[in-house]
Amino acid sequence: MTTFPENLPPELVERLVTSGGGELARKMNIEFLELSAEHSVASMPVEGNTQVIGLLHGGAHVVLGESLGSVSSAIHAGAGRYAVGIEINATHSRSVTSGIVTATCTALVLGRTLATHEIVVRDEDGRRLSTIRMTNMLRDQ
Repeated sequence: MTTFPENLPPELVERLVTSGGGELARKMNIEFLELSAEHSVASMPVEGNTQVIGLLHGGAHVVLGESLGSVSSAIHAGAGRYAVGIEINATHSRSVTSGIVTATCTALVLGRTLATHEIVVRDEDGRRLSTIRMTNMLRDQ
């Protein structure tokens, strides 16, 4: 069950619930646990998201991070606005071959036209696997 901020416009909640974070997030079995502009959490299984030698794919880390950063930015943007990613980078520090990974997204800057978040992906033992920084441009619909 995903938790949302109390003041989130109903149409944004509906869009987030209906879309499940988008087609790619659904394919990768990303589960959004807690969502807000300032702090969000999501998880994803390693199984089904690995590269050829069985490690969680580096791109899967980035998809998890971008999905979480985009939704957090969209929440900050508010009703009648949307977020578009304009920059993302990732540093992979450790690999993982099984289990569930959890991403925690923390706002660095929440402005009128830009939102920047840091997303840290950790394994089930709390070890940092990757650090992702993402900037979204906030636009009017």
